[in-house]
Amino acid sequence: MPISDGSYLPKLPDADHFRSLEWIEKANAPVLAIGKDYACGLVVPPHSHSRTQLWWARSGVVLVYTSGGRWMIPPGHALLIPAGIEHSAEMVSDVRMHSTYIPPEASEARRPLVLEMSPLVGSLIDELIVAGNEASTEKRESLIMELLLTEIPRLSQRPLGLPFPRDRKLAVICRQFVEAPSASASIDAWAASMGISRRSFTRLFRQETGVSFGTWRQQACIFASLPRIADGEPITTVALDAGYENVAAFTTMFRRMLGAPPSVYLRDQRT
Repeated sequence: MPISDGSYLPKLPDADHFRSLEWIEKANAPVLAIGKDYACGLVVPPHSHSRTQLWWARSGVVLVYTSGGRWMIPPGHALLIPAGIEHSAEMVSDVRMHSTYIPPEASEARRPLVLEMSPLVGSLIDELIVAGNEASTEKRESLIMELLLTEIPRLSQRPLGLPFPRDRKLAVICRQFVEAPSASASIDAWAASMGISRRSFTRLFRQETGVSFGTWRQQACIFASLPRIADGEPITTVALDAGYENVAAFTTMFRRMLGAPPSVYLRDQRT
């Protein structure tokens, strides 16, 4: 279930959301696409689909939860959720969401995958949503769907899932860190805040997330930097605010995770 530090009561989806879920299960079209806006704090309860879902946040930040991990999806990426996998979601900010549903056999994925969206796939999803809301020829919709099913398997996979722990106390600390990340955060400080030893914390963190504290911290810092870089903030400012000693260290980590330095990544996303 989505985490909460107890400071607020989660908002639940309205009736329209559940009607959409029912429509997804009953529709006959091979590909479905829905565009919706969600308010910050909204929590989508655990559910699953008979179709594979491509969850794409056009803007804002979403945390998606499955039994196998917790995923924070950065701008320009989407989470592919195979059919039958139960998942829930929490809106960390106001979110504009485009969700596409395809036949299970259209993807070989057996676990959630973070994919880098291409301009073509994004445009096809946009067109499919428009076609569903306006008069459109059946042939045109069919061509859009066919090309979309061809292009989704071609999207590049990125190791960008940010696993979140189930342990409530650790999850709260992780959530606070995501809101104000720092590359200088230490294991000792986190262990002390939980009242446990360094060794116990290290073991707990890996058990809960599947990765080391250092790896998780680096991923969280890069994720948090993406919206700021996209907004045009100087890379030097973003790197120093994230706790990196210099821009070179930040750029190295950024390239390792996203396959390109910040300037090239931003140029490609805008293109």
